[in-house]
Amino acid sequence: MAIKIKSTESIKKMKIACKFASNVLDMITPYLKIGVSTNTLNDICHEYITKIQKAIPAPLNYLGYPKSICTSINEVVCHGIPGKDKLKNGDIINVDVTVNKDGYYGDTSKMFLIGEVSSKAAELVKITQECLYLAIKIIRPGLRTGDIGAVIQKYAENHGFSVVREYCGHGIGTNFHEEPQILHFGTQGTGIPLKAGMIFTIEPMINIGTYHTKVLNDGWTVVTADNQLSAQWEHTILVTESGYEVLTLRNKENIC
Repeated sequence: MAIKIKSTESIKKMKIACKFASNVLDMITPYLKIGVSTNTLNDICHEYITKIQKAIPAPLNYLGYPKSICTSINEVVCHGIPGKDKLKNGDIINVDVTVNKDGYYGDTSKMFLIGEVSSKAAELVKITQECLYLAIKIIRPGLRTGDIGAVIQKYAENHGFSVVREYCGHGIGTNFHEEPQILHFGTQGTGIPLKAGMIFTIEPMINIGTYHTKVLNDGWTVVTADNQLSAQWEHTILVTESGYEVLTLRNKENIC
């Protein structure tokens, strides 16, 4: 699949879909607390997307995925399926939302700390978010995709963490997943050069222990191979003529 440079009209529609996705995360934030089930979080998001936003929760039935959002707790790296389990004090959880509005996709995720978490868990979540922000801030035409991965890998490893290799960011538009792939590890000066009009996600998955992962028997849930904690943050980014625009920026979020 060739890399798509978005037209002015497509960018306008992408901005709407992406804002919808970030609005879902803002909406669900007050519900992330001890005792709530991930099924409940899923149901609230599904109702909001379909009834209020008049949009489509993109994960639902995508390649057979059974729910409207992904909820990845503790050692779950990504693609955690909402279920009956209730959030406990000390959990960390990633809520991943993708909204399809009028045929365009917006994709974003956020970490939540439940109750009082360990200092190591809090550090992991903080450093992972900083990895994302550092990568976003270098985006500009002419930068190469390998530069994105290199800045994430260096920062994570300098803090004693590891970067998941098997899963990556991706182009997005009228398809949920498009080219290019955005690896979260790599070498400066390598990869595809960025051009204005490209839209893609950056979504680093950072682990406390090994970067190796495994998939559970449900065929979706990805966990760390050593069952240590993992964290992830995600934004959808537009490459502009002079730099970047974060299309999924949340209310009161400041990338600095």
